[in-house]
Amino acid sequence: MRVYLVGYMGAGKTTLSRRLATLLGMESADLDEMFEVRYKISIPDFFRKYDEALFRRLESQLLKETSGTDNIIYSTGGGTACFYDNMDWMNRHGITVYLQMDPVSIVHRLTHARKKRPLVESKTGDELLEFVREHIRQRNIYYGQAKIIVKGESVDAGSLAAQIREISQELLD
Repeated sequence: MRVYLVGYMGAGKTTLSRRLATLLGMESADLDEMFEVRYKISIPDFFRKYDEALFRRLESQLLKETSGTDNIIYSTGGGTACFYDNMDWMNRHGITVYLQMDPVSIVHRLTHARKKRPLVESKTGDELLEFVREHIRQRNIYYGQAKIIVKGESVDAGSLAAQIREISQELLD
């Protein structure tokens, strides 16, 4: 079984993937970290040196390489689901979970995060909130295709793990 956590940057996908992995007896992996290890460059530096289009193409290739793995929960980048056929591909090759969050909650997390995000590093205050609102509105067409949708502000990892087990069992039957 493979699980793909999708959602906007700062939604808590990496943290949740680790909790779920413990509860389900699985491994966890972060697609962004995998990218940085593979290409030996941080994502913010990659964006500065190259461009988003190249990043998305390489990210999609890396995502598709996960098809050879099993018993892993992947946290994906905030835009992973929104490019190429990535969301459809993840739905065909695993269980997708959308960690949905209110834009105000996202802005709070992004503003207080240690890790800076290339797409929002130059935005603050109302400009950041409007950017996040619009971005989430555009991306919800992809995120909303997930097999499971949970509220990120109040997600219960135990309940979510049970849902994942149930869907996994249904897929096996």
